[in-house]
Amino acid sequence: MATSNQRTYRAACPNCGAPVEFASAASASAVCSFCRSTLLRDGDTLRRIGVSAELFDDHTPLQLGASGTRQGVAFTLVGRLQYGYGAREEPDGTWNEWHALFDNGRSAWLSEDNGAYVFAFDAPLPPDAPMLDVLRAGGRVTADGRAWSVASVVQARLLAAEGELPRPPRLQGDFTVADLRNSQGEVATLDGSDPAALAWSVGRTVQLPELKMQGLKDASEKTLSARTLSCPNCGAALEVKLATTQSITCTQCQSVVDVSAGAGAELKHYQQNNAGVNGAEPLLPLGRTGKLAIGEGAEVAPWQVVGYQERCDIPESADDETSFWREYLLFNTTLGFAFLVDTDEGWSWVRPLTGAPDVRGDVATWNGVSYRKRWAYGARVTWVQGEFYWRVKRDERAHVIDYEGSGAQGDARLSREQTGNEVTWSGGRTLDAATIADAFGIAPQQRATLQRDAAPVSGGMGMGKMVLIFIVIVVLLVMFSRCSDDSCGDERSTFGESSAEYRQCVQRRSSGSGVRTGSSSGGSYGGWSSGGGGHK
Repeated sequence: MATSNQRTYRAACPNCGAPVEFASAASASAVCSFCRSTLLRDGDTLRRIGVSAELFDDHTPLQLGASGTRQGVAFTLVGRLQYGYGAREEPDGTWNEWHALFDNGRSAWLSEDNGAYVFAFDAPLPPDAPMLDVLRAGGRVTADGRAWSVASVVQARLLAAEGELPRPPRLQGDFTVADLRNSQGEVATLDGSDPAALAWSVGRTVQLPELKMQGLKDASEKTLSARTLSCPNCGAALEVKLATTQSITCTQCQSVVDVSAGAGAELKHYQQNNAGVNGAEPLLPLGRTGKLAIGEGAEVAPWQVVGYQERCDIPESADDETSFWREYLLFNTTLGFAFLVDTDEGWSWVRPLTGAPDVRGDVATWNGVSYRKRWAYGARVTWVQGEFYWRVKRDERAHVIDYEGSGAQGDARLSREQTGNEVTWSGGRTLDAATIADAFGIAPQQRATLQRDAAPVSGGMGMGKMVLIFIVIVVLLVMFSRCSDDSCGDERSTFGESSAEYRQCVQRRSSGSGVRTGSSSGGSYGGWSSGGGGHK
């Protein structure tokens, strides 16, 4: 545990008489742990200014009293603010901001960021900071002498608070919060919770292991019995395995259930029916663990498949074909989340970026690598299974722009997704099917279903023959694309009769869904429906 050299202050709650302790002389407010009174420190006395609502159990591993180190300085988590954002009647999600008090007296905030964490410090509002009402997701602004990309602009509200806080919390009313990101990997937040003055903070992504955290919630507390939930559609037990799970798919009826409110709450859900009861299963089974190196310069680590979703592009006209691709959500207990993306052009791994690439025209630059824009399209979620750290929405849509590296970085990928008022960037690299098969122990007879890359042309073949073959392939693809909805010949010839693509096509045709498949106009390299451009 961190030990502070600051003098502590203790007083009795003016409402219930329970002891309230301040670890920092600079802290202005606290929430009584007994009666939930929000207390304002006024000299040597405490004044009650309101009552905080009860925190709902979101199963975060963090808790008051947990400690760690950042850049060699010890800190302790002494307070928490729990926020919600989006429409009140249909909220988009929640997030926590933990007040971290360092031994040198400095305060900081540890908050969630797309399944990871951001450590941010309050700073004076820059004189060139933009006003909140002019910010739009995806826009570019200048603040503190630097260029920023607007990742999200949301309407938020304080749901509950606990512990010691550096300033009084806003107990009622909505306010605007904007997240900005730059090419140096920084995250800045403009917080309008105080009507009198904007708050400004800047931080970077962190992983809990690098903070050497102690006093986290015991893993035994995050058992299935602690989160006993029943499917609101069929009554089957929902086995929630991850502490961060916001949505889960019922294995009995395939309904997608929002479990973010926890046991005892009315669980919102929707039924899926596009793939039928016996739809094709993921090629990488849920629960399977594989060892992969995911991340730039990362070492091989175990990653478990915890979620799966199918997506398709949205044709611009009735004459365009629809392409489908698959995304597997992976989890590592210390590294967090990553994705494996399976398109008809091949496999890739991707992870969310904390910052935002520098985009000029059709070229995006990130970490010294230039990427050229390849595809721009609308995307839609069609099917999900497993658990997700975001709230999955029915028919969620996003606008996606994919970028591809060049030269020696030709296997590098970037993807920008915008869903409503939030923008998420992700980056990754391509992987060959054999690496995926070896990592996850796919049986030899099933490995052909993972192969997406075109077979190499023989070196002894002349250019004329290669051109002729190319023309024949194009003609065949056009013929296949003109086939009636009763044919799945395209999927069978491309992926094989044992593939998930072919089996799902047959299922969809037999169920009369009328979904069209065909040549790709570009699958997302790293998009997903997290709806999380900021650390919300």
